[in-house]
Amino acid sequence: MKIAVCGKGGVGKTFIAGSLAGYFSSAGRPVIAIDADSSPNLAPNLGLTQGEASRIVPVAENSELIRMKTGTEYSGVMRLSFTVDDIISRYGVPTPSGANLLVMGTVKAMGSGCACPVHSVIKALMRHLVVERDEVVILDMEAGIEHLGRGTAGHVDVLLAVTDANRKSLEIAATICRLAKGSEIRTIGLVANRVTGAQQEQVIRAFADAHDLPVLGLIPFDQQVSDAGVTGEAVDATRSRAVQAIEGLAKNLENTHAR
Repeated sequence: MKIAVCGKGGVGKTFIAGSLAGYFSSAGRPVIAIDADSSPNLAPNLGLTQGEASRIVPVAENSELIRMKTGTEYSGVMRLSFTVDDIISRYGVPTPSGANLLVMGTVKAMGSGCACPVHSVIKALMRHLVVERDEVVILDMEAGIEHLGRGTAGHVDVLLAVTDANRKSLEIAATICRLAKGSEIRTIGLVANRVTGAQQEQVIRAFADAHDLPVLGLIPFDQQVSDAGVTGEAVDATRSRAVQAIEGLAKNLENTHAR
């Protein structure tokens, strides 16, 4: 199963992506977690320390890897055909959650030369992960589905647009879902996060109904999760209402997309 997690910055999509990866790993499924956000922060949610996370070199910034994959003996000429399966085994980082982590990084162009080789490697790697691999793949992404591209969007099983009760967050989530509806993704819907009570749930459900969107999950506000964001300490999944709700979401997705 391939799950893309999108949403406005600050709505908690990375926490949800990390919790999903942790659940599937604990259930015995091989998991690859992809941090495709331009501000990567998935590593701590998978149990790595900030020091360990800081030592990860994103694929887009690994100049030796890019050169090895796309370089030729001719200046200015780029290799167009190359394999990327070895990148997963060589550069995937094992995490305490059980998932292997790959950090994509941002494709930079201004002041850093042509971005074409970097973009080609990232595009090929994303396609390989989503289309050709059998693991559970969790993609922590930015708003929109442009990262997936036309060749891979149809092979993502689930797109979760994470939102809170804030109107702007809801509107961005609705836009993401609208864009995704043009693809072949089987399950598209909202995941409401940090829901503080019945009033916020009512606002979210009314918005979803008005935009003909399913609410795939309701994640309650959890003080433990909020405190962990301040202290940097790990969330105790056994006592977290939020984590338990995310595990319930994962089980529903498993049932929906059972092999």
